[in-house]
Amino acid sequence: MIVWLNGTYGAGKTTTAGLVAAKLPARIFDSEQVGYVLQGILGDLPHTDFKEWPPWRHLTVETARSILDFQGGTLVIPQTVLQREYWSELAEGFRSAGIPLRAFTLHADREVWAHRVENDEFEKDALQWRLEARATYEKALVDWMSEETIVIDTTGLAPEQVADGLVDLLRGSDEG
Repeated sequence: MIVWLNGTYGAGKTTTAGLVAAKLPARIFDSEQVGYVLQGILGDLPHTDFKEWPPWRHLTVETARSILDFQGGTLVIPQTVLQREYWSELAEGFRSAGIPLRAFTLHADREVWAHRVENDEFEKDALQWRLEARATYEKALVDWMSEETIVIDTTGLAPEQVADGLVDLLRGSDEG
């Protein structure tokens, strides 16, 4: 199974992924690593984000499939995807590969989210970029994410609470 954690940049996906993976248990698949590999090969092509490249979407699905074929279990993928067409391609790829997909969007209201990203100690250089990307996220949330993913409001929650809630949802789906 794939547990995809979507949401705006700085929403807490990576932190939540680590907690969820430990509780399930599962492995974390950081699909940005696929992007970094492709950056070394295709980086001279005009782009603003490696998710624009069809090979990133294809290789993300194929890497997940290969890992699950080899090891089984669950992969947690913390990755922002704001373009519906990219998300549709990924979701269809997982379906075609026979991999169950549970997709969540971690959401915090603008004020709480801004406080979180402004106080992030790990990626201080990303602050302006994250602030500028919020509007694109909000549009995607309204246009498609709220339909195609389960939106988890993290506004008043600690990361541990978010992870516990996700694990409860995932275990509930296994029982139903």
